[in-house]
Amino acid sequence: MSRIPFEQLPADVRQAVADKTGAVHQARTVQGGMNSGIASVLETESGSVFVKGIPADHPQVAAQRREAAVAPHLSASCPRLYWHLEPDGWSLLGYEVVDGRHADCTPGSPDLPLVEAALTELQGITAPADIEIKDAVDRWADYAPPGTLQYFGGDTLLHTDFAPDNVLIVDERARLVDWAWPTRGAAWIDPGALALRLMDAGHPAEAAVAFADHFPSWRNAEPEALAAFGTATAALWREIAEEDGTPWKRGMAERAETLAYVLAKG
Repeated sequence: MSRIPFEQLPADVRQAVADKTGAVHQARTVQGGMNSGIASVLETESGSVFVKGIPADHPQVAAQRREAAVAPHLSASCPRLYWHLEPDGWSLLGYEVVDGRHADCTPGSPDLPLVEAALTELQGITAPADIEIKDAVDRWADYAPPGTLQYFGGDTLLHTDFAPDNVLIVDERARLVDWAWPTRGAAWIDPGALALRLMDAGHPAEAAVAFADHFPSWRNAEPEALAAFGTATAALWREIAEEDGTPWKRGMAERAETLAYVLAKG
């Protein structure tokens, strides 16, 4: 999605933001992420705020509204949502500014314990029952082996996407951002999703699975559940790579196949 500076928003949209924040003194467009038409850090009369948003008629606006609805239920490792506005054809979220660097998840990185702590905190959050979010059983229905979908069910609030842009290090703490696709499901799914991203950062598959073992939900899951996750993840990334064969997607598909092989061995 193409991104525009805050100053190019319609005047009444900018005024709606100013009504929340006070006068806007400066706006800086930020890089990273692919799903926002605007992503700016504003310096305002009431302090700094990160504003992200898309046109209200965009196909992804439902995902942004889910993100806003789930925000009050997130753990402290996630940025605080201040407000959600939909003025004059735009859907905007105003967040706490998380001004950090992307987590370094390469082998031996001192960021790894910080990432582990953030996910450990999230593992204790129950998905809110009154918000319509995707169920893990539905998300993996087309990819899991027959007879295994029951393993994916649960009531934990899952992130599922630990891509580098989504894990920031701020003041020696990992922060989990971008909640457009919250999921309700088995708690062990998130450690599995993280394991694949650790492989992408250079960890051998066995080491990535050993890291997932740090989490009780993964450590105590049935081997059949983990094998089913590996198979489903490989099928999903294979489909992604077939539809768009960019090198990083092909690489993720190859790593997912390797992860599936390791998990199948138990």
